[in-house]
Amino acid sequence: MAKARTDRQLAAIMVIDVVGYSRLMGNDEEGTLATLKELKNSVVSPQITAYRGRIAKVMGDGAIIVFTSVVDAVNAAVAVQQAMDRFDPSIKTPEPIELRVGLNLGDVIREGTDVYGDGVNIAARLQEVCRPGGIVLSASTHEQVKGKIAETFVDGGEQNLKNIAQPVQIYIWPDKGGKPKSERSLPSLPDKPSIVVLPFDNMSGDSEQEYFADGVVEGLTAALSRIRSFFVIARNSAFAYKGTPKNVGQIGRELGVAYLLEGSVQRAPGRLRITVQLIETGTGAHLWAQRYDGTDEDIFELQDRITEQVAGAILPSIQKAEIKRINRKAPEALGAYDYTMRAMHHVWLLDKDASVRALDLLKEALAIDPNYPLALALTAWCWAQHSVYNWADDIDLAKSRALEHAERAASLSSEDPLVLAILGAVHTFARNYGAARVLLERAISLDENAAWARSRFGWLEVYADRPESAIPHFEHALRLSPLDPMNFNNYVGIASAHQVAENYQESAEFFQRGLLERPTAYWIHRNLAPVLLAAGREEEAQVSKKILFSEFPNLTIERFKHAMVFSPAALERISVYMRRLGVPEK
Repeated sequence: MAKARTDRQLAAIMVIDVVGYSRLMGNDEEGTLATLKELKNSVVSPQITAYRGRIAKVMGDGAIIVFTSVVDAVNAAVAVQQAMDRFDPSIKTPEPIELRVGLNLGDVIREGTDVYGDGVNIAARLQEVCRPGGIVLSASTHEQVKGKIAETFVDGGEQNLKNIAQPVQIYIWPDKGGKPKSERSLPSLPDKPSIVVLPFDNMSGDSEQEYFADGVVEGLTAALSRIRSFFVIARNSAFAYKGTPKNVGQIGRELGVAYLLEGSVQRAPGRLRITVQLIETGTGAHLWAQRYDGTDEDIFELQDRITEQVAGAILPSIQKAEIKRINRKAPEALGAYDYTMRAMHHVWLLDKDASVRALDLLKEALAIDPNYPLALALTAWCWAQHSVYNWADDIDLAKSRALEHAERAASLSSEDPLVLAILGAVHTFARNYGAARVLLERAISLDENAAWARSRFGWLEVYADRPESAIPHFEHALRLSPLDPMNFNNYVGIASAHQVAENYQESAEFFQRGLLERPTAYWIHRNLAPVLLAAGREEEAQVSKKILFSEFPNLTIERFKHAMVFSPAALERISVYMRRLGVPEK
């Protein structure tokens, strides 16, 4: 089926959020729902209509609204917040209702009545840094309304917004002093030495070598993570700062780390130069700096030497014997390492085309070194993706290939946490829950900072019908890697736990949160559409179903059950609502 041309437009996007929604629901679910309904009918909808806005999506705790006029959008936001001061619901809740509003002018993609894209993502992130009762504008929005509205917005400075690559200049209303939420709700330092390895600068003058610099950081992060005395921020969160100006103190506050490792890699034919420096984030003091020169064959030895120096600078009491345990098994040829590092980015996108590209690169790596555990493990994970996300025509074949590659990797590197976690994930998909649990527990015991292993443990609990045990694992993964682009999958995991527990409203909220983080993860609609219907949100369910079938036109309930890993009972509960949506049986 040919895809329709993407419908894009420039729009002013407003994201409204109810402050403390989960807490309010926990205190008084019926009263909160009744109050929010009254709030929508008497405050939000009238102001949106008056300023010619269109509600694109309604969520339990907020809404996404689109305007063709930026001035109308800002005036509507102010009108909503001013009307809130007069809002006196007939149905009282234990505490007052407050709203946060984020506004951004940007490009959006229309899918039916819904909108997606970076313009929406930025508006959602602006809402997150807004004070209760306030409004936050992006610079692009503020530029269009200067001198055209009665209200004054004050400069809030640049903010690093979650999963947004570049800092965003923000403007705040009203000016009540204090700092935006992003500077007030920061993680505290853990009770152990904490560090982030930032992306290294590529000094080779060749953009094709960018992957090599990334690979050095990948290796250092993995090696440091295996020192149990350290708290190490996961690689994906660190890479959120790639290409941005480095403010050491701000990065330390945002990630909750005391130390920062940064550096550069210069690679010429046959030669390597790696420069590294360790910085204390609280004072900005440079604790040490070192330059390492070697040959291509020395890359793993250089990583070990740098790691040992970092450990010595942060925690002098660590014994040298402990450092030796972090050594990774190196491939027989550097070429295999190169291909594997090239594939790494594509592997974690959870996108069909990217996964196919990763498999091509990993095939090249394994042609050079058939016994390279990391390449085998990543190949296994790509085939597992093809099975569980309905990308493969032959799902059984994809599962078989995943298990074959994962077991080969584990036989060659039984002490590598990533390899063990991937094998655990593959065994989970095969419903070998006992083996999966042993493997994931082993991975976490080797690397307490393994955010992805924690996440896969959460999925194991979901599939084994233990939703109440699953959610803490996802939450732990989010803390270990707070800026991880993969975090959308943790939100999907939490949503799936709620779906298994038949908490359909909560499930829908987290599925939609996952889609806000990764709008192109269309496979989420396999679960979102039936959950919305189960929650009584039939109109939204039909929109979700339409998006689902635009991407998976051949989906049937039989194929869904064959690919998914939920228990038979959970799959049948989901299938009931898929049938009501008109999904064919076979």
